[in-house]
Amino acid sequence: MREILGRRRRHRPRRKASSARLDAALTCATAWKWPVLPGAGLATTGVRGERGRDCACPDPECAVPGAHPFDPGLLAATTDARMVRWWWTNRPTAPVVLATGGRAPCALSLPAVAGARALAALDGMGLRLGPVVATPTRWSLLVAPYTLERLGELLHAKDWVPSSLRFHGEGGYLVLPPSEIGTGQVRWERAPEAGEAAPWLPDVESVLDALVEASNSAPDGGSRLAY
Repeated sequence: MREILGRRRRHRPRRKASSARLDAALTCATAWKWPVLPGAGLATTGVRGERGRDCACPDPECAVPGAHPFDPGLLAATTDARMVRWWWTNRPTAPVVLATGGRAPCALSLPAVAGARALAALDGMGLRLGPVVATPTRWSLLVAPYTLERLGELLHAKDWVPSSLRFHGEGGYLVLPPSEIGTGQVRWERAPEAGEAAPWLPDVESVLDALVEASNSAPDGGSRLAY
């Protein structure tokens, strides 16, 4: 009996983390109406290579371990609470993946060093920001939905846009907290404000200049795809 109880105590933190992911997925889907689905997740072996933990998908060279849709695919993203509960009941450690664009938030991501610099600049301008997602390597600012045409017009007006700045719009995705991916834990650098309503989001144009400038001056060029 003592041995069984000891085993339960060791597994308790994992159950708590798994429950937190289900809660986060349900909040996104039902309270905020953001379509979500489970990400590929990490291999159960816990092997850590140069990219961090290995991905559970079949690709041994996966560039974004754990941090992408696999089965189901991105088109399965939903706001249906029953489907969300079924997914995370069967895969409790799966990352929470947001399908960006449409009526859901879009995002702009950049290397972590540049992200910290951009947030400081935007705060100095007195600009109101929405949620900001952080991983050990990249930060992502959530923004109001934009179309590819609108984004193209904004980028066309720039002299140069660094490859380290990436855009998560229609047909894209973003991993949300409290997921764990190959490079480490996904967390809120700026958490959504408490309340039932969906988080407020800034327009992409209001943050783009600061993110381009921060990415240009970041020591990490960010050419390699990493989350």
